[in-house]
Amino acid sequence: MTEICPRFGSAQAQYIAPKLTMQKFFTFIKQFVNSFRTQGDGDRRLMDKLRDKYRLVIMNDDTFEEVTSIKLTPLAVYIGVSSLIVGTAILVTMLIIWTPLKRYIPGYGDFTRDSEIASLAGKVASLENEIEAHRLYNENFRKMLTGDMADLTEEAVKKKGQPENTADTLSTEEIDRIPEDEELRSAVATGTFTRDSSTMAAPMTSLGQDIPLEKLFFMPPVSGEITAKFDLAKNHLGLDVAAPKNTAVKAAANGTVISAGYTVETGYSIAVQHPNNVVTIYKHNSVLLRRAGDFVKTGEAIAIIGNSGENTSGPHLHFELWHKGRSVDPTLYINFN
Repeated sequence: MTEICPRFGSAQAQYIAPKLTMQKFFTFIKQFVNSFRTQGDGDRRLMDKLRDKYRLVIMNDDTFEEVTSIKLTPLAVYIGVSSLIVGTAILVTMLIIWTPLKRYIPGYGDFTRDSEIASLAGKVASLENEIEAHRLYNENFRKMLTGDMADLTEEAVKKKGQPENTADTLSTEEIDRIPEDEELRSAVATGTFTRDSSTMAAPMTSLGQDIPLEKLFFMPPVSGEITAKFDLAKNHLGLDVAAPKNTAVKAAANGTVISAGYTVETGYSIAVQHPNNVVTIYKHNSVLLRRAGDFVKTGEAIAIIGNSGENTSGPHLHFELWHKGRSVDPTLYINFN
């Protein structure tokens, strides 16, 4: 060794010579391994590489004791991770489609729910209108019973007699007049349409006078056969008059509509308050031609006869006549023939 390294001392030569030898040895091993790996990997296909087996070992960090081990291949790891991602995507999609979680997604819209909301909003608006009509009816009825007629003067009635939007009501010109209607109109002009033609009829134009009911004249709302008479014992507070389909129902006298709407029992119904504490009610109509607050004249069409509501068995008009808060028999004051 001393001859190989003549420039160093014997001690230094003994230290440097083994070190150089080990470096050359490790360099040769490294080159050999790299050469082997390059040639082997270049000749193998991708699927062969993915099928290489590896072992995942879990060891105790303190004792280096093997706890467990798992055999793995790159292909198995790829398939497992891909399956987990696809399964998670399918599960999330199913949750969004078939559970209420979709409603929490910003911008999500349910057409079925939107149509239901629109339908419910329409029903609520209809109920509000019906409640308002009932409130107005009860208020006017209370005023009639207590004698508070300040808001029911002829001037006040005429002011609120016309609807705000005439398109909401049907024109009476669209209804064909029948011969009976013409006869009744001529009878109005001559004053001969009361039950007793010899009785002097008083016009219902004054709200302040208390005129006996038998001295007032009324026009029959419809002409036809009476199928059910007035009977307090059976709680039938009016009478039923059968008439052909689409017959116009006319106001029995001048007055103001205090209620117009639909109920389950009586269908489309309308009530008119007249002077002298008189109220007439018309039920089971198919169409209402006037609404609450309208002023109507004697013989003016206010509805079309029908068969609406549960308490009915065919096209007819249920007519009630009220005087000073109690129902009376309409046949005593009106001739329906």
